[in-house]
Amino acid sequence: MSARPPKNTETSKTAKNAKPAKPAKSNKPGKNTKPSRRIAAIGAIVALVVAVAAAGIAIGKSAGGSGKREPSATAGAADDPQQKAYDQYDKATARRQDGDPLALGKADAPVVLVEYADYQCSFCGRFTRETQPELIKKYVDTGVLRIEFRNFPIFGDPSVRAARASWAAGQQGRFHAFHDELFAKLRKGDALAEDKLVDMARTAGVTDLDRFRTDMNGSAAEAAVKKDQEQGYAIGVQSTPSFLVNGRPLAGAQPLSAFEDVIAQAKAAKEAQAGDGKPGK
Repeated sequence: MSARPPKNTETSKTAKNAKPAKPAKSNKPGKNTKPSRRIAAIGAIVALVVAVAAAGIAIGKSAGGSGKREPSATAGAADDPQQKAYDQYDKATARRQDGDPLALGKADAPVVLVEYADYQCSFCGRFTRETQPELIKKYVDTGVLRIEFRNFPIFGDPSVRAARASWAAGQQGRFHAFHDELFAKLRKGDALAEDKLVDMARTAGVTDLDRFRTDMNGSAAEAAVKKDQEQGYAIGVQSTPSFLVNGRPLAGAQPLSAFEDVIAQAKAAKEAQAGDGKPGK
């Protein structure tokens, strides 16, 4: 994820005034290591491998390209360092928690797509409106894919406020409806003021709007958004939208075919691992 996309990649780059999380100390990952430090340590171990892998998959490619890549015949080979790197990132980032209000699909789906997005990002909106519905129909509804959303606000206070509001909507089971309402069109600045967010929450079916306001401005929302941000920064996310598909990096508003290809690779690797006697998640 550390490879920097070229200028024509269809992502929204990190704003100049965005404040990255403080870098974690270089502890080796272990059972007693804090999650953010464990992710940073994993990133240090596999950074070079992932950088090479990313160049071969999609990071840094223009979203105008096809992004096609055939699944590798040795995708699940036990001695494949590239696959090991993907597995490390997958373990560090995919949560697979039952009842996660920001997720779609079965917790035990063989493929997990983790999305880092900002509500002021036009390309994130494009993914939500154009690509995600097709992924849901083809893969989530058939049990192949799980989509886990991560709030990654990089464009200042309006983005942070919208991120917290989306989390608050999730506390009443309306995250996805609210998320889709936010991305129905590009909204920036004052369009994401608190009263406007409350209006959108009402449209999205959030019933207790007083609780919504309280949750949005509460410490739990702040902590949840910060956790997602720190995870993204720790693995080198620099722009939105950015994705991991079972640890495989994919950046930008890529065409549907790019997601289909990387999902096929991830599924083939999971099946190969099962064939090698390695338990899947």
